[in-house]
This record gives sequence, structure tokens and C-alpha cells, in this order.
Amino acid sequence: QVQLVESGGGLVQAGGSLRLSCAAPRNIFSFVAMGWYRQAPGKQREFVARITRGDSTNYADSVKGRFTISRDNAKNTVYLQMNSLKPEDTAVYYCTADSVGRTYWGQGTQVTVSS
Repeated sequence: QVQLVESGGGLVQAGGSLRLSCAAPRNIFSFVAMGWYRQAPGKQREFVARITRGDSTNYADSVKGRFTISRDNAKNTVYLQMNSLKPEDTAVYYCTADSVGRTYWGQGTQVTVSS
């Protein structure tokens, strides 16, 4: 079992920034990719960003140009830098780690953006 631990969520005003962290229990280079999803109240969980072992990244259209995913292999940590936050970014953010055949999920961290 892989336990991913997210941190960095909180309350921020619109236009502000937050950086989420996701700590993994082992070398993240062992995962095919790592990513972030989010789920707003009353909505389905949706993809936010992903970074592969080879450092390729992709983003949801709604966050392109505002969010940046990165990884620090030495710290076994993946980050999501979120800038120019909007009220519609309010959600629980989940970290994921892709292995061959399965995806691991963290417990989530709440991000609330006030208008």
C-alpha cells in the first residue's frame, strides 16, 4: 500500500496563491506519473495536472497558465503551485501516483478561495 500525504491547503482570497505538496513513502521516480485531481462540492472529481517520470506535464484547460506541477525526487514530493486563484478553484485536492496497473490516492487537502 502507498500512502500519499497532501498538505498546503487553506483559505485564500481570489487572486492569491497556494502551493500544495504531496509526500510519497518511497522514491517517486518509481511511479509512472504523479498528478492532482480535485472535487468541488456537488461535482465530480476532475483532473487538474499530471507529471510523468520523464517530466512531461499536462494540465486541465481551466488551470493552464495558472497552475504548475513539479517534482523533487530527492524529497519524494510533488508540488502544485497555484497562482491567480479563483473562487471556482475551491475544492478538495487529491494527489495521485500511477503504478503499472493501479493508481494510488491521497486523502485530500481543502482549498477554499474567497471572492
